[in-house]
Amino acid sequence: MSESGTIDNPFLVAIVGAGPSGFYAAEALLKSDQHVRIRMFERLPSPYGLVRSGVAPDHPKLKQAIQVYSKIADSNDFSFIGNVTVGRDITVEELCAHHHAVIFTCGAETDRRLGIPGEDLAGSYTATEFVGWYNGHPDYRDREFDLSHETAVIIGQGNVAADVSRILAKTVDELKHTDIARHALDALAASRIRDIYVIGRRGPAQAKFTAKELREFGELEDCDPVVAAEELILNPASQQELEEKTNIGSKKIYDLFREFSERASGGKSRRVHFQFLRSPVELIGESKLERVKIEKNRLSGEAFNQSARGTGETCEFEAGILFRSIGYRGVPIAGVPFDERAGVFPNTQGRIMDDGKIVPQLYTAGWIKRGPSGIIGTNRACSVETVNSLLEDLGTLSSVEINTDPQDLQQLIDNRGVRTISFDEWQRIDVAEVARGAEANKPREKFTSIEEMFAVLSRP
Repeated sequence: MSESGTIDNPFLVAIVGAGPSGFYAAEALLKSDQHVRIRMFERLPSPYGLVRSGVAPDHPKLKQAIQVYSKIADSNDFSFIGNVTVGRDITVEELCAHHHAVIFTCGAETDRRLGIPGEDLAGSYTATEFVGWYNGHPDYRDREFDLSHETAVIIGQGNVAADVSRILAKTVDELKHTDIARHALDALAASRIRDIYVIGRRGPAQAKFTAKELREFGELEDCDPVVAAEELILNPASQQELEEKTNIGSKKIYDLFREFSERASGGKSRRVHFQFLRSPVELIGESKLERVKIEKNRLSGEAFNQSARGTGETCEFEAGILFRSIGYRGVPIAGVPFDERAGVFPNTQGRIMDDGKIVPQLYTAGWIKRGPSGIIGTNRACSVETVNSLLEDLGTLSSVEINTDPQDLQQLIDNRGVRTISFDEWQRIDVAEVARGAEANKPREKFTSIEEMFAVLSRP
């Protein structure tokens, strides 16, 4: 047998998940001095993960990374296999039998729970559901959100919470020329929400917005940002945090809150209220959400290591809809070790571990590797680290006996009645979405069901 990693005997790698970390892993492999062939598996017909279905429609610049991913997919040594769910349509063991290595870049697909009474009442939702719904994700297209109440609550103060509250706060005119899903735009046009409460368990010095995201709330067409002056009183440890020169981002955020607190009311029809040192302890209602019970918190601990603890002081207020945005977590895949507590695949520098031992052939990158942290670009370094570990293991991986015939792998999937989608076919769907969008003066009008995507491919 010829040496692996050469033109005659390429190194075969499967990547599970077509989001940023998956494409950055592919990029790193293709740039290595090994001859590598990559098969990228994605459970949806569409690639790009959260860049397509997670980035807010009114932030189109963040989606420009798609241009980079598309160029990676143009490589002759790259294949996209869409509409395949690993663990159901093909097993991890079968992937290992056809590849020298498998890299899992499947992200964090679900939300953390609050763990309080009433969390599952109608009217209580995850941020993932709402973001997927307004972005046209097939999993969430049929969700219904009751926007007939005047008060909405978002639990969490990160950028996803900012996206959710901003979309609720914007007018139809501010959204209609974005790539927001048509069904979401129609529902938001009928929204009666007037007050949006964005609640954080810690203080204004610990809010996890970016300054750019937060600044946008001061520029909305028909919504005022509201921060009560007393909300901005800091304990000594928080003051110390803001005085730290390396923490300039948090200082900018605090200064924006200060600016909001000093603004005169603009008389706009909607308001976004930022509140701190509060945690929900119960959601109340007979058959649907009617009220939220909040406990006030107090910070304790040293600067940069403060925790929020309840004071026992509570209050209730009426609310008709609530979104929890307190972090994402990964979901397990049969055949891969999973850390239930952290919601990730246990690993060391991308090598998947099981009880402290390396699992041969299995690697991971992105949020399923490190947890839901960082921005889109953060995934590049994360994926490069994983690929470097994989390349260090080439000596061992090259000795693994695998079936190198791609037709055998495709036949395996075909025999299970799964209709796969290639990257060329995805590009046909992409062209059709852009054409639909042009009719409405939008960047694109997404197909929000897999059936609609297949219908495009059936056209002559």
